[in-house]
Amino acid sequence: MTVLITGAAGFIGFHLARRLLAEGVPVIGIDDHNPYYDPALKAAREARLIADPHYLPLRGGIETPGLLAGIMAAHRPRVVVHLAAQAGVRHSIDAPGAYASANLAGTFQLLEAARACPPEHLVMASSSSVYGGGRMPHRETDRTDQPLSFYAATKKATEAMAHSYAALYGLPVTMLRFFTVYGPWGRPDMAPFLFTSALFGNRPIPLFNHGRMRRDFTYVDDLVGAIRALMDVVPRHPAIPVAGDSLSPVAPWRVVNIGNGEPVALTDFIAALEAAAGRRARLRMLPMQPGDVEATWADTGLLRRLIGPRPRTPLAIGLQRHVDWFRGYYPVSAPLPEKARVLLPH
Repeated sequence: MTVLITGAAGFIGFHLARRLLAEGVPVIGIDDHNPYYDPALKAAREARLIADPHYLPLRGGIETPGLLAGIMAAHRPRVVVHLAAQAGVRHSIDAPGAYASANLAGTFQLLEAARACPPEHLVMASSSSVYGGGRMPHRETDRTDQPLSFYAATKKATEAMAHSYAALYGLPVTMLRFFTVYGPWGRPDMAPFLFTSALFGNRPIPLFNHGRMRRDFTYVDDLVGAIRALMDVVPRHPAIPVAGDSLSPVAPWRVVNIGNGEPVALTDFIAALEAAAGRRARLRMLPMQPGDVEATWADTGLLRRLIGPRPRTPLAIGLQRHVDWFRGYYPVSAPLPEKARVLLPH
């Protein structure tokens, strides 16, 4: 089995590629190393992947017409995991064109490539941001037609685009709604990384909505383990409807939450971070950011039914691993990349 991962030098793509390579699975990774955050971090991740002879690194933007079609025609991957996207809620307010290009045009190029050279399974990243501020815990069958940011709107659009291709061409698609992923090698624009950098740099940690926020923090290895298991759970149509399943009634298309299933108050997250770092934080209370939500909470019942029980790394252990990596990667207090954004991720 050969797996194509888009966004392979990104946070989740890197960890998934390492997991597959450890199993002896050949991986083709494509990434454009764009400068939204420190490209040196992406290069450092990729360098660790290239050390494995079963890894093929490719460089380019997925929105480039014909690029993905050529790659899939040449390599015929059995599974495609689509993680490449322009990320960030706040940045989508400042630079919406980047989201239209990478998330909409890029996903269109991927779907066209998959139509021409169909993989056995197309696994695509969505986001918990599609839920907006709806009721909790968030279930896959909840309404998601009222996005609060353009980032969320593009992620919802990619779900709809993929559904149309599944219905028209029988392309098996699983959409994954991620909930606040953290851990080693994380993104510098995300809250766990920003908080850690502020803590070691003796800067105040910004807390939006005056700290009254909750997130379903999900450790990256737990998330990657779920992705790996779901790669082998291919949606089929027609299928007998099961209560609580998000399998489409008209296409081999399904959406699945991947989260920890337990929201954590932001203040408790910072307390656990302080314990892991052995430092006290200074806090700066700020009002709510446009496009953000007060809380996220994944209903993970469908995920358990599809892949069975799975590990859930305790927050204290996950944050200790994150802090240990941060200390090793940045021996001196880390300056933030110029394009880092202060935001609480979904």
